[in-house]
Amino acid sequence: MSNKIPYVFRQNTDFLYLSGCQEPDSVLVLEIDTNGNCKSSLFVRPKDRTAEMWDGPRTGVQHAPDVYGVEEAYDIGGLKDYLTKYGFANPSSIVWYDEQSSDLFHVSKILRDVTNQQTKSPTELIHRLRLIKSESECELMRKTCEVASKAINRTIENSYPGISEHEIYASVDYHTRLSGANFLAYPPVVAGGANATIIHYINNNQIVKRGELILMDAGCEYHGYTSDITRTWPVDGKFSDAHRVLYEILLQIQRELLDCLQFQGGESLDQLFDTMCSKIGKYLQEIKLIPGSLSALELSRAAYKFCPHHVSHYLGMDVHDTPLISRNIHLRPGMVCTVEPGIYIPQNKLDVPSEFRGVGLRIEDDVLIKPEKEIEVLTRDCVKDASLIEEMISCKARGSLS
Repeated sequence: MSNKIPYVFRQNTDFLYLSGCQEPDSVLVLEIDTNGNCKSSLFVRPKDRTAEMWDGPRTGVQHAPDVYGVEEAYDIGGLKDYLTKYGFANPSSIVWYDEQSSDLFHVSKILRDVTNQQTKSPTELIHRLRLIKSESECELMRKTCEVASKAINRTIENSYPGISEHEIYASVDYHTRLSGANFLAYPPVVAGGANATIIHYINNNQIVKRGELILMDAGCEYHGYTSDITRTWPVDGKFSDAHRVLYEILLQIQRELLDCLQFQGGESLDQLFDTMCSKIGKYLQEIKLIPGSLSALELSRAAYKFCPHHVSHYLGMDVHDTPLISRNIHLRPGMVCTVEPGIYIPQNKLDVPSEFRGVGLRIEDDVLIKPEKEIEVLTRDCVKDASLIEEMISCKARGSLS
């Protein structure tokens, strides 16, 4: 981070998925021979009393097989000799290694020295495995979503006019960690007023004034699995008429999109995006923010200007999980995805009434796809009904005054 001050270490998720190992400078070698015999070997840092006094304990070579369930463990310093000795230089062998995404540059050099051939990336194959969650992974997803949902609820109810975006950020960070999360899953968006029209606003340093909405996009990481939630609410606990109209439209759109997943089944994320654009166009036509005389294609294009981002992405160990998997494949049981429509109207959009300008709204939930066209909304405990939001904030305010 600066001089000798490190960033917090976060393990490569593909490596973590296969090994369970959280230690840096580690390499997993999986081998299969022509007879189908398989072997797993983990190369780790050796025990070092001085280094461990400064940076904490290491598993070490001796204990690594028992801790991580591999067949063999070796000192990371012996990786080149191992690859040379056990036939990785054989021209008939296929070596899989994602050089572009690895931070271990010396491993890339070792492979170039040893194999004399191009490596193939296994990343897409690993993403196919990670895309479908096991039941134990689903339990971790439920927990990370539960922790983030409760933290966001606490943050909403403690809002007040004049609060800083930074305090809201600190609140959700505090409450997720208090419930066992390791840290926030990504730099959160905490956007008051017109800042919410900036999709990836992360400065989080302004005061939120009376009459403004807060848009917060936040999630946490719990034992390697992430949540991703967005809520929008009035800082003073009361939606204005214009804000309520937009919010109720957006909430209705999100509910209908969840119904698409619930009752249609097999829909792809790209199809869900097309559906979102159609619905945003239709509802904004009803309140005359979009002209009523547009063709279906023109309507979708007009709607996209109000929500210029996709409605969904896969979720799991990473926030934008398994990015090499197309969003055009049919959803299957075990997948987890977000559903996050938004409406954004900048201050300078002069073709809409002034009361709607400078407003950004998004509602995002995390969804587990289940068998028989069922879904489980993992973030269902995070409040989003407009009246409940108002009641939550007003009750807290009355309690503070009493």
